[in-house]
Amino acid sequence: MNYEIMMNGNVRLGEKAPDFEAITTCGKIKLSDYIGKWVVLFSHPGDFTPVCTTEFIAFSKANTYFNNLNTYLIGLSIDSNPSHLAWLYDIYQKTGITVPFPVIADRSGEIARKYGMMSTVPNTTETVRNVFIIDDKGIIRTILVYPLNVGRCIPEILRVVEALQTADCNNASTPANWIPGQPVIIPKPNTFCELKQRLEEIKKNKNGINWYLSFKNSSEKCTKQIEEQKHNN
Repeated sequence: MNYEIMMNGNVRLGEKAPDFEAITTCGKIKLSDYIGKWVVLFSHPGDFTPVCTTEFIAFSKANTYFNNLNTYLIGLSIDSNPSHLAWLYDIYQKTGITVPFPVIADRSGEIARKYGMMSTVPNTTETVRNVFIIDDKGIIRTILVYPLNVGRCIPEILRVVEALQTADCNNASTPANWIPGQPVIIPKPNTFCELKQRLEEIKKNKNGINWYLSFKNSSEKCTKQIEEQKHNN
């Protein structure tokens, strides 16, 4: 275990996500069991709370869309497993919605501390609204932190997952407000010869504003790969 992570709860983008084994509403799980899949690990302050309830309903409704991107949701709070089960059953009774993903009962706060999920408010052991997007190699790719009184935007988290997958597959970047199907940004040239060639391409294809910013459509291979992923799941 990384000692600095244990002491500071300081996970960083591009680092290996700390592994864990946990009791959940779906039985025991290990994060390392998800290698080969993407994971959205998110924490919530507590069971039977209003904002969290709306988020769990929204995540449950979007679960199929995440799965279609080979992405799996894992929730977490420091509440007990019986408390989680009672809350999820209450959601089911009131709405008819079954929460289909595991929710970790992190009673000791060990996992929350590893990931820096604990609230900094004095005299509280609540977890804040963290989101960690972990890729299929177990690397942390995105970290989002929300205040206690603002619910997460689930479509945005879904968009970020697909943006990361699309950028990876195309060896490219995604621009502001990118949505699936839109062009991606081509890596900028590294030599003067490449710069001049890029300017010629932009002049010919009308696909950029200057040598340092030009676009291309996602490759057919990448588009097909993501679509097949959605179909297979």
